[in-house]
Amino acid sequence: MVNKYQFKLHFIMKKTDLLIYRIATGLLTLIMTFSATMYFTQYEMVSQKFSAAGFATFIIYPMAIAKILGLVAIWTDKSTMLREWAYAGFVFNLLLAIGAHLDVQDGEYIPPIVGLVAVGVSYFYKHKTLKAPASNE
Repeated sequence: MVNKYQFKLHFIMKKTDLLIYRIATGLLTLIMTFSATMYFTQYEMVSQKFSAAGFATFIIYPMAIAKILGLVAIWTDKSTMLREWAYAGFVFNLLLAIGAHLDVQDGEYIPPIVGLVAVGVSYFYKHKTLKAPASNE
């Protein structure tokens, strides 16, 4: 039997978890939207950076589209499989971005690190809010 105080504590914790999830996912959204926007609007500059890192430039536009679609998959939550693939794609993308920036020593590795932390926090709290027990337990 759940008493009134346990229920209130559970309700507060659930709201806090949801707030943390939304903040982390919002930060991830800002980073990925900024990145995708740069890929579309500053193609020449991004192309030079990709070439300097040894990456093919033909992946710039598909990566921008994939970032936007990944955010849509996470926020709309229509498909668990798509959401999981979106999180995985962001992890791989951000790990490669960190490695590339460290390799070319341009000092721009902090935003992908922040993005990677945001992905981890968002993923953890998404699953924590999904597994929250029902209020009548």
